Amino acid sequence: MKIAVVILNWNGKALLEKFLPSVVFYSENASVYVADNASTDNSVSFVQKNFPSVKIIQNKVNGGYAKGYNDALQKVEEDIFILLNSDVEVTKNWLNPIEEHFKKNKNTAIIQPKILDYKNPNFFEYAGAAGGFIDKFGYPFCRGRIFETLEKDQGQYNDDHPIFWASGACLAIRKSVFFEIGQLDEDYFAHQEEIDLCWRAHHAGYRAIFLSKSKVFHLGGATLAVMNPQKTFFNFRNSLYNLLKNVPKPQLFYIIIFRMILDGLAGLKFLLEGKPKHFWAILRAHASFYRNFSKTLKKRKTIYTMRHYASLTSIVVRYYIFKNKKYSDL
Repeated sequence: MKIAVVILNWNGKALLEKFLPSVVFYSENASVYVADNASTDNSVSFVQKNFPSVKIIQNKVNGGYAKGYNDALQKVEEDIFILLNSDVEVTKNWLNPIEEHFKKNKNTAIIQPKILDYKNPNFFEYAGAAGGFIDKFGYPFCRGRIFETLEKDQGQYNDDHPIFWASGACLAIRKSVFFEIGQLDEDYFAHQEEIDLCWRAHHAGYRAIFLSKSKVFHLGGATLAVMNPQKTFFNFRNSLYNLLKNVPKPQLFYIIIFRMILDGLAGLKFLLEGKPKHFWAILRAHASFYRNFSKTLKKRKTIYTMRHYASLTSIVVRYYIFKNKKYSDL
């Protein structure tokens, strides 16, 4: 079983200088690639000069996370793809549990390691933590992170555990499954496309798993900060895409309606907090969703069966009304 660690880069020389050494040093049993999204800095020449063992794939345009990986992975021959953000520090033997699990469990298609905060290493990191789940209305949350509340890593999630989605910050997937289920949806551009990918893998009968014995540290916010209005736009719009593409038809209408109501409340919350740009981002997200409704609806043909959807009714209600701030409280 051959493994490819593929790092997507766009004008990220500073991040490559900081984080690529750990990837090269601790990934001796894998091929390491840098997939460059038409950078205009000298990050490609930097890698070529300082890391000759790293393979370079140069994309013609900056198509974001989804198109960037789709274009690059067409040229990768290894059996396992590990999609790794350029701001991730890996650790010794991080690949061993992933390789062993894939070898022993043929139905596992996707694996996520434990993702800790590079800036605060004792805490889980926002993007993925100890594995992702989704509520009935499409809001994602993690073991170790619900909305803005991050848990301290005290070994409470030191297990191998089925999850609904794996973080795009560090996502391992079988090559055969990646192409079978249709790759990443390029209409997302960035954010939550990995949730859609995992959802489609579940539809096809595969499973995703969290492995605590594999550990990485994620800086986070290298592309868009957590509270950047553009991130708000992508998260709200792409979450609606996820629902329209993947929720079974009998439940789709009322779930979309209730989600619209909840989004309206989120917008009101932003206004009360003095964040009008985020309120406007939600309006733009909905407008973009309506414009692309017909196109997105046609993609529902990938649905085969429902698996693992909606681990609880509403994470919004549980978090804000019942004050369930930790995964263990749910």
